[in-house]
This record gives sequence, structure tokens and C-alpha cells, in this order.
Amino acid sequence: MLDIAEYEAERRLTGALVLAVLLAVMSVLFVGLFPSIANSGADLDAYVASLPPAMQAAFGATGAFSIATIEGFLAVELYQFFWLLMLGVYVAYQAGGLVAGDVERGRMDVLLAAPVTRRRVVVEKFLSLVPGVLALNLVVGAVVYASVLVIGESVPAADLAAVHLLSIPYLLACGAIGLVLSVAVGDSDVAKRGGLGAIFGLFLLETVSGAADVGLLGAVSPTRYYDPTAVLVSGEYDLAGAAVLLAGTAVLVAVSAWWFGRTDIE
Repeated sequence: MLDIAEYEAERRLTGALVLAVLLAVMSVLFVGLFPSIANSGADLDAYVASLPPAMQAAFGATGAFSIATIEGFLAVELYQFFWLLMLGVYVAYQAGGLVAGDVERGRMDVLLAAPVTRRRVVVEKFLSLVPGVLALNLVVGAVVYASVLVIGESVPAADLAAVHLLSIPYLLACGAIGLVLSVAVGDSDVAKRGGLGAIFGLFLLETVSGAADVGLLGAVSPTRYYDPTAVLVSGEYDLAGAAVLLAGTAVLVAVSAWWFGRTDIE
């Protein structure tokens, strides 16, 4: 039933697992550094408070919590930057090649020669991103939790699990943005770079609009609806934000399927 999604997922899963291992190793290094940083006597909160408001907002360090705690440290050093921005960029970049890559290489004609609709092709190619996103969250989440226990610290398991569960709608929304570009742009490299630039630009838009007190502009950014810092530090779960991201993802996938159905393949 989901033959295309299964085939594409198998092709991408190895890369996702390699990335998961790399992020897990990086997470271990971050967690391993925390005891020495926390015991150094440096006033980390004062340093963060001295940063420009836009930079504080970018790292989620608004002064409402201390980064000298393991929750605050992980939120600022790992999740707010690497998970929110870098992983979002990665998923959008990958999605940029989902359709455009096959069109560019001439494989799409072969695929469409089979009894499949264009809509099904687009939807299943998007669904092929899901196993990789799940693998990243499972591997890194488990490693982070185990690493925190090893250094003698503790973090609420439910909050850490929520950080990763709520990141799934966010990452899928980033992938949907890349998918639209993959359908709209015939060049795979351009679509991938466009996805990368779109997520980075939307991240900056949300950051700058919040710091400049014109937050309404950032409403179009997926980062508005996923705040790992609030989850990890305060235990605040933005379920409404997750619903917005899932709804936006569905709309973008539907638009991509409609668009591809009306596109001539050269």
C-alpha cells in the first residue's frame, strides 16, 4: 500500500541513523561538560544577560531560568540551537530533493509509468521522512537521558520525552516547506538550498520579530509553535502549537500534491 514510502524510507534511514549517532555523541559531550562548567564558578546567567536581546531570544535564554541547571543548559546548548534550527534545516534540505531529485534524474517518468497517481507519489515521498525523524528522536532522547543520569544529575523523563515528541510536528512542518520547494523548483540543488534558507530565514524572523516587539510577523514561522526550552525548563507543553504545525503540514503537503498534478515534467 505504501510501497513508495517504504522504498524511500529505506534509502534515507541509514543517513538518518548516522546523523542520530553523531548527534548522540555530541549530546554526550555536552552533558559531560556540564559538571565542570557548573562548578567553575562562572556566572553564566550574568553572561547571558549581557547578550543583545535578539541573541538571547535566538538561544531561548530570556533570563526566565538559569542555564546553570541541567535543564537550562540542555535547552540552550542542545535543543534551542541544534534541534530547533540545525535539525529543522536538515529535514527541509532533505525534503527539497524528494520530488525534484527524481524529476531531474529522469526517474519520475519511470515511476509515473506505474499505476500510481501523482498525488500518491508526493504524499508517500513525504511520509518517507517520518521513520528518519522518529529514529533521530528515539536515539538522541535515550542517549541524553542516560548521559544525564551518568553524571549524577536528573531531568524529568516526561519533559524530556515531550521535547522529542513535540519536535516531530515541528520537523515535519520543516519537511513540508522543503516539499513545496521540491515540487515548485525543477532543480534539486536549488530546492534543497531553498529549504535550508527558508527555515533559517523563518527562524531569524521569529527571533527578530519577538525581540523587536512585532511578534505578529513571526506567526508564519514553525519555531513560533515549538519551544523546547519551555518544555524542558518549565514543563509547559504547547499542544495547540503542535496541532497548528500538523495542520500547516497537511496543508503544505496537499498544496504540493495539487501543484505537482498540474506540472509538466520535462
